[in-house]
Amino acid sequence: MNRVYLEVERSWAFACAIDHPGWQRRGKGEAAALEELESYRQRYADSTGTAPRGELQVVGTLHGDMSTAWAPSLQGSWDAEPLSSKEIQLVKVCWDVLDRTVGSVSAELRKGPRGGGRDREQIVDHVREAERSYGRKIGARVPPRTPWEDQRAEILERLAEPTHDAWLPKYAARRIAWHVLDHAWEMQDKTL
Repeated sequence: MNRVYLEVERSWAFACAIDHPGWQRRGKGEAAALEELESYRQRYADSTGTAPRGELQVVGTLHGDMSTAWAPSLQGSWDAEPLSSKEIQLVKVCWDVLDRTVGSVSAELRKGPRGGGRDREQIVDHVREAERSYGRKIGARVPPRTPWEDQRAEILERLAEPTHDAWLPKYAARRIAWHVLDHAWEMQDKTL
């Protein structure tokens, strides 16, 4: 069984696997989000080396806000559960996927609606700055231009022992991993 929750706003919904950080997809409505999540099961397994087994089981629904149209942004009661070492490891794996992708895709990416037409380095800058912002939600305060390795090390430390609780560690790991994988897949899909 794969525990999933839905985050739903007026037009869009996210289906989010609770115990598989990074495996979250969006669709136009609940059914479409679940179908999209299922359609990414193998890609997630191929990317992370972790094959989610079993059927999807929706364990809750959150009523989204304006952010839900483009990102899963709400925490549920399941996020009070402790973050496992496996989940922390999956965040690291997602970072590795991004790093390998950056090293293998073209600098210029095919233009289109997804991502607003950014090229590789613009996406990398966006992900790095978003992570820095996300880190503050768990107490990881790193100044601009901190080397990415140091920023990630601080985030991992705070995931294990948060000093700020704006985001619970389980949610933070899921959000960070999703954002990283989503942009890695975007670059893979748009490389020239």
